[in-house]
Parts: sequence; structure tokens; C-alpha cells
Amino acid sequence: MATIEECRAALEKLSDNMQHAEGDVRTAAALDRSVSCRITDLDITFVGRMTGGRIVVQDTIQGSPTESAQIRLTMKGDDLVALVNGELNFAKAWGSGRVKLEAGLRDLFQLRKLL
Repeated sequence: MATIEECRAALEKLSDNMQHAEGDVRTAAALDRSVSCRITDLDITFVGRMTGGRIVVQDTIQGSPTESAQIRLTMKGDDLVALVNGELNFAKAWGSGRVKLEAGLRDLFQLRKLL
């Protein structure tokens, strides 16, 4: 089971990857939205903001967040680490229910370029 530190490092790596993206991926990464990433097996949620082509984690809270972010991810810690390391395909993980992504329709169309 991935630790909180490993999950935070994975989010930082994802943020770095987004910042160095080009073309359509760069455009999608440029969204300015509140984000949360709930790690179910650790019962924590990373909350922050996608801005300037990066994900900025502002806090780590126990359990579910009290406010709903505009972009919400839910998964196990090992799945987050595997996704960021390229060992788990997002579409397959999402289709099988291992990863849950919730966002407005317009944001989902932009985010598909990232994933």
C-alpha cells in the first residue's frame, strides 16, 4: 500500500509532467480549477488547485473534503502511483472503476487530452 508521502510525490510528478506538456495537453493543463484527490485506502484527500499548468496541493485532510472541488479524483494510493509512473492505463482503470473522475462536462472534454 502506497504511503501518504508516495502519493504526494506522485501528485508532484504529475504536476511536473503537466507543466512540461505541449500542444493540446498543455492547453488542457492550463485550466484553473479546484481539485481534490481522494485516496480511499489511506482515508485522506489531497485538496488544491490546478493553475498555471500545475497542480498545487494546498492541504491534506483526513476523510472526505467538506467542499466539493471542481475536479475530483478517487482511487487507491497504489493506483495513483501506478498511473503517474505509466504502469496503469487511465482509460482502463476508469472503465473498470478503479479510478473515479468527476468534473463538469466542459472540464471532462478538456481533461481527456491529459489522460
